[in-house]
Amino acid sequence: MNKHCFIDTGAYLSLFYVKDNYHSSSLKIWNKILDSNIQTVITNHIIDETATLLSRRTNNLFAATKVDKIYQSNTRIYRPNQQEEEKALILFKKYADQRISFTDCLSFVVMKKLKIKQVFSFDKHFRFAGFDLLSDN
Repeated sequence: MNKHCFIDTGAYLSLFYVKDNYHSSSLKIWNKILDSNIQTVITNHIIDETATLLSRRTNNLFAATKVDKIYQSNTRIYRPNQQEEEKALILFKKYADQRISFTDCLSFVVMKKLKIKQVFSFDKHFRFAGFDLLSDN
């Protein structure tokens, strides 16, 4: 495993929401990350997406409790600037036919900037963009 790993929204959703289809796989991958002692990195947009999706599946209090856990963890929270968001918008337009989210496009920009190759995601778009997905194998 590399020294750094980007964490996508789906990784948090599948960890916190036990009814998620990827919950058991997620637990195995999270344990691998914890055991390897690598630095996890997210953007504030990942927090936004995680809070929103968790609140839709459960409620706001549950979502807030889980987001608190993210803030209390050792995960680095990167806050993109306008230039990075504009680069993401270019990708968002370029890949419009792929239906890639703006948050994913922004994640691609940030990962390239920070030279992070590895991502914990269940989203094939990261592989499409040239990143290595962690698996539970």
